[in-house]
Amino acid sequence: MSGSLGRVSAALLHLGRGVLLRGPARRTWSQTTERSSSSGGSGSGSTEYLDKLVKKDKVVVFLKGTPEHPQCGFSNAVVQILRLHGLTNYAAYNVLEDPALRQGIKDYSNWPTIPQVYLNGEFVGGCDILLQMHQNGDLVEELKKLGIRSALLDAKKDQDSKDFKTQKET
Repeated sequence: MSGSLGRVSAALLHLGRGVLLRGPARRTWSQTTERSSSSGGSGSGSTEYLDKLVKKDKVVVFLKGTPEHPQCGFSNAVVQILRLHGLTNYAAYNVLEDPALRQGIKDYSNWPTIPQVYLNGEFVGGCDILLQMHQNGDLVEELKKLGIRSALLDAKKDQDSKDFKTQKET
């Protein structure tokens, strides 16, 4: 396990304790789109097609594998971060199913790696950026702008309530 992947995994394990993890949406590349030819302007790697995909849903993730079965540690980390925030309704596209999609999304974002996360049609970044946003609270704020309440707010509220009760009893 690489150093940065190990840090991501350790951070997620530490941050995930005591938080109910719910499964992500079941929509994937093969379930939500008809595959089109990678040649021509309307192919799966074309700018027009990718523009429609990233703007179609509030939260869009391009990953290796599916949310149920990520095929790389960084894709898994992104899925886990989204689960921590209680996101269950997001579009997930498996780039391993289509080489044109895999290269096209890298060209579209001008970002060389997968996974890639989009919020409200705007590119956020990959695993490292999403982890940083998660750790510093920016992800909660960005989700709030989309009308999505992070499950971490409820978990924190529950913990604060328990702490208050404990203090009151002592």
